[in-house]
Order: sequence, then C-alpha cells, then structure tokens
Amino acid sequence: MDIRIIKDDWQALLRMLPANWRQLARETGAINRRLRSFNDEESILRLLFLHFANGYSLRETVTRAKAANLENISDVALLKRLRCSEKWLKELSIALLRERGALFQENEYSSRVCLKLVDSTIVKEQGKTGSQWRIHYSLRLASLDCDYFKLTPSEGKLTGESFTQFPIQKNDCIVGDRGYSKLQGIIYLHQKGAYSLVRVNSSTLNFHTKTNQIFHVLEKISILKEAYQASEWKVCLKNGDTQIIEGRLCVIRKSNIAAESAIKKLIKEANKKQKKIKPATLEYAKYIIIFTTLPEEYPLEVILEWYRLRWQIELAFKRLKSLINLGHLPKYDESSSRAWLYGKLLIGLLTEKLMSYASSFSPSRYL
Repeated sequence: MDIRIIKDDWQALLRMLPANWRQLARETGAINRRLRSFNDEESILRLLFLHFANGYSLRETVTRAKAANLENISDVALLKRLRCSEKWLKELSIALLRERGALFQENEYSSRVCLKLVDSTIVKEQGKTGSQWRIHYSLRLASLDCDYFKLTPSEGKLTGESFTQFPIQKNDCIVGDRGYSKLQGIIYLHQKGAYSLVRVNSSTLNFHTKTNQIFHVLEKISILKEAYQASEWKVCLKNGDTQIIEGRLCVIRKSNIAAESAIKKLIKEANKKQKKIKPATLEYAKYIIIFTTLPEEYPLEVILEWYRLRWQIELAFKRLKSLINLGHLPKYDESSSRAWLYGKLLIGLLTEKLMSYASSFSPSRYL
C-alpha cells in the first residue's frame, strides 16, 4: 500500500479527535514521563491505537511498529505509557460522547443516587488454544469513571452476566441490559439498599400485581399503538412466598423502522438456528421494556433517558465487537486494564463518528 495513503488516513483520523487532544495529554499526565523514544503525543496515540484497534498484544504491537518504522520501543515501555494514558483516553471518550449528545448531565434526580452502568464482554487470549475470558466492568455515568473491573472465565458457574458480580453500596442505581434481567441479581441489589434499572428479558422475569395476580405484560403494553408512546405500570417480583420486590415497568414503543429491524434480526437468527419463533417474541420486539425499583418520584422520562444514555455508550462497544476483534486479554494490573477499556471505548466512538461522516458526505470532501 502507498505509504501516503496511510499517512493521509491517519491525519483524517486525528481530525476526528477533539481539537484539544494534545493539550489533554499534558493535563491528564499522559506525557508526564519523559517521551524517551516517542517523538510526541501523536506517536504515543498511534501506537496505542495499533494496540487497541487491531487486538495486538503489547509485544506484537511494538514489533509491528518497528517493522513499519513507526517507533522502536519495548513492550515494557509501551505498558508504562498505557498506564499513564488512562485519564487521557477517558477524557477523549467523554469529549466524543459530548459531541453526540450522549453525555450524562447531573440533575435533581441523579444527585440522590450513584448512577452506574454495568456490562461485560468476552476477550480471548492469543493463539489457537487461547482461553476465553469475560470482563465485567462498571462505569459511573456522571463521570465515566471505571470504578470496577473483574475477569472471570467465560463459562462455568457464577461467571455469567449478573448484578452479583459487582460490589454494591446503598443508594447505588445500577443500569443493566437484558443479560442482567435476572431475579437473583435484582434481589441482591434490593438487599444492599440499591436500585435496579434493567431492560426486561420476558423469559426470565415474571411479574405480579400487588394483589398477587399475574401481570400479563403484552396485554397491558399493547395499548401503546404509536411510535415513541410511553407509559408505566406498578408491578411486583416474587421470590418464592416470602419476599416481594415492588417496582415499575417503564415501556416505550419503538419506531416502526426500529421494530421492523428488530423483528428481521430475530427471524434471521431463528432461521440460522432452525428454531421457531413464538408470536409473543415478535410482539415484544416492538417495545423497550424496563423494570426499575426506583420510587415514583423518579418520572418515567428520567428512567427512559437514563437507559438511553447507557445504550449510547454500549453502542460503541457493539460496533467495535461487530467490526474488529476486541483484542488481547489485558492481565497486567487494574490501571492498564482500565486504560485498555477506555481505549476500546474511544475506538468504538471514533468508528461511529467515521461511519456517520461517511454516510453524510462525499468521501473526498468529508473533512
């Protein structure tokens, strides 16, 4: 490939970053150590991107960089630079989220709780026989701080997605996707004095009324006929005959286009697995259904907005998973692991931004 094309593409990518990205490197301490073999902030960022975006190990990253005449450093030196860059990568991610209107804003409701989103992702060690691991992580939505990071095997008992994977404090509000729609995890939060805000998986949660009658979800939400129409219902979760957890179902109907897309995806997956789809499953695909134990003083629109913000951040990871390998397993220490996570988020956000530009402008004039 013509080296000029590589250079031009790199400069185009740099223009996608916040205008003060160099200044942020100094303010956050990313270059508080001597640059040594690095020329400047740009050379550091280029090697980090090579590590994040291509899924290379640190050793493979520096080997490829040397072969391409980019940098000549050791993997240990790159690891030290990675540790220094955690805050830098976080601030760059926050700036891109702010651009797309997905940055969390403090308000009278968020000041009463500690709002966190939790998620997990699978990574694989290098090599044909490399083990798969699951990374469980927690991000504070107000600051995007990664306040918890944990590795478990990808399979086996007590390794799956669950609120029980995370340390919880009183008045935490934990936001999770359908993988966390499990009674055990919701009970765990309730016992810790925390709140749950989770997207419902209809096959894992059964709802009741206060009078112990079965709450028929589809029958109730079918009154939402128009796109973006929303409503809420009081429901209960039962743990045997002893414990009852009160909460609300907050539901919004998807747009027709979004609903059709979700249904097509379900049909495609079912055909691939040679399974038959239940009619109820296709109906559920038309709605976003959230269960929360937050009290009624938190309005419906606040609940839906908090989940939307979680989804905006997750989109970056989903895009990253679909386009490139999530990469070499970070097993060095907490600091480098968090920096790796922020780096992955940054790559995902840049991918989203590039795809947005590509779909809106002529390729030769998009800058």
